[in-house]
Amino acid sequence: MHPLTALDEAVTHCRRCPRLVAWREEVATVKRAAFRAETYWARPVPGFGPPDAAIGLVGLAPAAHGGNRTGRMFTGDPSGDFLYAALHAVGLASQPTSVSREDGLRLHGVRMMAPVRCAPPDNKPTPAERDNCRPWLAQELRLLHPSLRAVVVLGGFGWQALLPVLAAAGWQVPRPRPKFGHGTRVDLTAADGRVLHLLGCYHVSPHNTYTGRLTPAMLQEVLNRAKALAGLG
Repeated sequence: MHPLTALDEAVTHCRRCPRLVAWREEVATVKRAAFRAETYWARPVPGFGPPDAAIGLVGLAPAAHGGNRTGRMFTGDPSGDFLYAALHAVGLASQPTSVSREDGLRLHGVRMMAPVRCAPPDNKPTPAERDNCRPWLAQELRLLHPSLRAVVVLGGFGWQALLPVLAAAGWQVPRPRPKFGHGTRVDLTAADGRVLHLLGCYHVSPHNTYTGRLTPAMLQEVLNRAKALAGLG
């Protein structure tokens, strides 16, 4: 078994945060009317993508009726619909939609990760919950280190959560730490001399996409920059 596969399996058994465990399981019992007949995943959601990915994609946390229902990041909700359409448009996904873990979707050179692996109430994890989950992200980044060349961070929460993990994993993060912004690019150097290109992008939340703050063209532009920087085209 590949170490990243073993890590993904271990993630799904985590119960470190009582509030998140209670919430994800309550949502799976109450359900949303449209998904009444479905069995919810209701566990921590592992990363998604190949173990030799050149691009990382870091979000916030699973959605209560999205990843918490389907067991795959950004799957089964409007945020995922927006994101996968863009990934497919730039050649990083095999299809433009993601509806279930069994739909045949494959990512090309991209690995999805999250600072928090359980769906939080109101999409707002606490700092303690973020810190409890940090070791999973740190280990994932260590395993991806040989191939990882660029990371697209969706939103300020992911940006703030990721920088300390990268610093602990050996990348030199400037001080003061760079601020998040859409289109921001920061190049980090690791102890072995490898450079990681960090790119900021507004989160693909409905609040951003429905209001036009983040358009498909804006997201595709960031993804294409990541592809170029990672040597994928």
